[in-house]
Amino acid sequence: MSFDQQILEASKKHPRPARIFAYGTAGFRMKADLLPSVVFRVGLLAAARSRKMNGQSIGVMITASHNPPEDNGVKLVDPYGDMLEATWEPHATAFANAKTDEELVEEFNKLHTSLKINSSAPARVIYARDTRASGPTLVDCLVDALTATNTEYTDYKLLTTPQLHYLVRCTNTKGTQYEYGDVSETGYYEKLSTAFKQAMKNAKSKGTITVDCANGVGGPKLRELVKYLPSQAEGGVDIKVVNEDVHKPDNLNSQCGADFVKTQQRAPPSSKAAPGDRCASLDGDADRIVYYFIDEDSNFRLLDGDRIATLAAAFLGELGEKSGLASKLSIGVVQTAYANGASTKFITENLKLPIQCTPTGVKYLHHAAQRFDIGVYFEANGHGTVLFSPLALKTIATHEPQSPSQADALATLTAATELINQTVGDALSDLLLVEVILAHKAWDPANWLSTYTDYPNRLVRVEVGNRNVFKTEDAERRLTEPKHAQARIDELVGKYTKGRSFARASGTEDAVRVYAEAATRAEADDLAQKVAGIVKQFGGLALSK
Repeated sequence: MSFDQQILEASKKHPRPARIFAYGTAGFRMKADLLPSVVFRVGLLAAARSRKMNGQSIGVMITASHNPPEDNGVKLVDPYGDMLEATWEPHATAFANAKTDEELVEEFNKLHTSLKINSSAPARVIYARDTRASGPTLVDCLVDALTATNTEYTDYKLLTTPQLHYLVRCTNTKGTQYEYGDVSETGYYEKLSTAFKQAMKNAKSKGTITVDCANGVGGPKLRELVKYLPSQAEGGVDIKVVNEDVHKPDNLNSQCGADFVKTQQRAPPSSKAAPGDRCASLDGDADRIVYYFIDEDSNFRLLDGDRIATLAAAFLGELGEKSGLASKLSIGVVQTAYANGASTKFITENLKLPIQCTPTGVKYLHHAAQRFDIGVYFEANGHGTVLFSPLALKTIATHEPQSPSQADALATLTAATELINQTVGDALSDLLLVEVILAHKAWDPANWLSTYTDYPNRLVRVEVGNRNVFKTEDAERRLTEPKHAQARIDELVGKYTKGRSFARASGTEDAVRVYAEAATRAEADDLAQKVAGIVKQFGGLALSK
């Protein structure tokens, strides 16, 4: 069977703009008006990927997460609910950059020949989108590609990114020993709520939390999830949903959301939180979450992904000890260079757990976390989860507790394996996990904050003409190019107490992100600005060659 003519005809409706595209950790992400041809071509790749995977369903998510409303993006989800296999990323880039319709067909056929893909095999794709105004148009582009390749497809309409990951895994494991849950949005809510109720059974205290949903898809989905959860009076938590206006697209991520809170290090202007109130913010597609509160002195206090990682790792370690499983399960934490140095020190010196540092990007953290029986990974921006290996799940399921206290701990640990979305970072799942841990510890946000003191830090975004001239090594902590730039940074860092700084190119835009830490806020700010100056200087030199 040849799809050549069908693809040619369909592709003519989606001409490629004159620019270069690259598939990265976030898939393709840019101004929405540049995306029609890209989404069409991603649809072709999704069909090919499904056929290569013997007809298993591939996911396609149309979202730009925390980016401005005028942006959009598209990324692929592999059969087990994880990110697209890295070896296929170059194929996505090649499809997107094919200059003509004929060249696109050549790339499509070349892929099928080189990977021995049977074009007559069935192909299945499921997809969803966030609330952006450009979403429906881009969905039409995707459907054109799926139709041209005779691909079966299911449209799940509006979903959070983690919900689509969940549905992909459920679809492909249905009826097997690895069945993950019911193949429906309702099944997602039921799975989380059932596990949450079980995990809260032995909790010491309950609470109230206000959740800023970035005026994105997380708002209506959290509203729906709340319907399945017990209130504080019923042994759960009271969840107040704010910034949930999905009817005005321009409000998406505007002065709110996890990215705003993390980068600006302040509460959204819309926040009416009183001192001590527990608050959290999601990002636009609800795969990130950060916590924060206002202390008694009216200071903003951030509890970001590093804090969630240390909280989760400590709690799971305690459950392992109390259930009698500590000697049978290894726990490890995966971080990126953005992790605050104080969190790294706390994990190694206080929790006595191993740490692995990877380049920025969920695909790197996820892969590294799989090397542990229980792998905890969170980026500082709040994107992360916990992975339980098949051996860990089997060990937990077959363990025989020797006392009532061991039985209680084992029940909570078992519930945690169901509560945590192990396919990808999930803000709604992570929200419930944090609430369970705080309830068991009877902690308020101030108690959580007191576990260690963050080193003052600053993140600066530097616009450049071409981010690709900045290359790194050592998990992106050191620049290899432009030459001599790292030497200048090292020289600067040495002048600051507890100084640490690095620069890395953004994966989604022509910008370089500079991170700096130091003993005081003023020193951190100063170091960040001076390293940003180096980036500007060397970026200009590199571009002028």
